[in-house]
Amino acid sequence: MRFMKTATAEMKPMNDGRRGIALVTGASSGIGLATAKALSRDGYRVFGTSRKPVAGAADGITMLICDVTDEASVQSVVEEVLSEAGRIDLLVNNAGIGLLGGAEESTTAQTRALFDVNVFGTMRMTSAVLPVMREQQRGRIVNLSSILGLIPAPYNALYAATKHAIEGYSESLDHEVRTQGIRIVLVEPGVTRTSFEENLTRPDRPLSIYDKIRRDAENLMRELVAKGDEPEVVAEAVVLAANVTVPKRRYTAGKAAGQVRFMRRFMPEAFVDKSLRKFNKLPG
Repeated sequence: MRFMKTATAEMKPMNDGRRGIALVTGASSGIGLATAKALSRDGYRVFGTSRKPVAGAADGITMLICDVTDEASVQSVVEEVLSEAGRIDLLVNNAGIGLLGGAEESTTAQTRALFDVNVFGTMRMTSAVLPVMREQQRGRIVNLSSILGLIPAPYNALYAATKHAIEGYSESLDHEVRTQGIRIVLVEPGVTRTSFEENLTRPDRPLSIYDKIRRDAENLMRELVAKGDEPEVVAEAVVLAANVTVPKRRYTAGKAAGQVRFMRRFMPEAFVDKSLRKFNKLPG
């Protein structure tokens, strides 16, 4: 694997790596890029990944090519970081894609592809890094979930299913590796101002019965994204989750995400159901 031309091993990083070595997937834009920058400012030596070469990578961030759906690519990028830095103290699993539409509008193949990135990609990266951290007797893995990993998500059912899976996987794995000096932590963003159109997949077998509601759902999503949190809000939560001595299981990012988590945990189920339908502009 080769370094991208935008960041070479000869370039001097902006920090001395006193916090440790961080690897951030999906770091070419949005939350991933904001997180990589925030970690660099905080003192980490940061390696970021993207599926394709990125022009104009941020100073202090070494960008590498990695496809999280490919086992060999994942192993190669971990080996590259170890070759350059000698260790990996922090892994941030951020790479992911979205899918908006009725659950029955996607074929099994499309659903599998979604899970391959959002769930199995996280698992591949984690399994590749765990032996390194175990040998170090120290490490932290921060998995990007979503408030849609906590609540029902009409017309985002398959995407929400991937985030529910990440929640269960992360919390369970944390109990398995805690005695090895490794912690697994979740960060749950709300709606964030990222490239909506670039990261959204449409159903591959659309049904006419969903045409109008799908358009309405896309319009609502655009409205929410326009009013959403900046990626830096999520990045701050990741930095906190990475550095706190005794981490919580999960950290919400942004006021709205905190409110949704509170509602899900403490409000009656009927109230949550009614509120979600109203929010999604669905008939009662």
